[in-house]
Amino acid sequence: MTDNAPSPAKTLDQAPSPESAANNASNITITESAQAYLAELLAKQDTAGIGVRIFVEHPGTPRAECCMAYNQPGEEEPEDLQLAYAHFTAFIDAASIPYLEDAVIDYNKDRFGGQLTFRAPNSKIPKVGADASVEERINYVLQSEINPGLASHGGNVQLMQLIDEEGVGLTAVLKFGGGCQGCSAVDMTLRQGVEVQLKQQVPELMQVVDETDHSKTENAYY
Repeated sequence: MTDNAPSPAKTLDQAPSPESAANNASNITITESAQAYLAELLAKQDTAGIGVRIFVEHPGTPRAECCMAYNQPGEEEPEDLQLAYAHFTAFIDAASIPYLEDAVIDYNKDRFGGQLTFRAPNSKIPKVGADASVEERINYVLQSEINPGLASHGGNVQLMQLIDEEGVGLTAVLKFGGGCQGCSAVDMTLRQGVEVQLKQQVPELMQVVDETDHSKTENAYY
């Protein structure tokens, strides 16, 4: 069962098992309508103790896909986070937990029957904590805030390396690609947009430079 379509949803209190909650935490929400739909689906399997497994394939990449599958009794792992609902238990793959923060699973009825939706805004890159490294925070800003805007021009930007440049301080070396490569507006984008935004959110960063070879103008956006 997979579905990435976004959908608004009301929240519902969850009761994670004490064993898993001691080591992991998740604020994933399965709405009342989704719970009822899943309970009905699981009941049709006629298997006592069957639950659902929730996980992310290719987490932290542009190919990330949020998935659900049947969890047969005994298939759960000791590291799983268990969320106990009235009629079933959801087993969250431990490695997927940070990528499922703020995720919402909902079910909306329509004239064709209904649709189960799975919205996970952090599946491609998880939120970073207070103890995250400078590199992790830069990558989070690039992937969650800057690249979605550049994507409208067919472009993207990635962090190549961090260096401590003498006389300047911590410097991020970026590489623009896609439609940004060879684009005449890249310098303006870098200075007025990307650099300003990165410095605001990563105050340790003193400078941003561009490693891109702009002599290659194929597919450039003007």
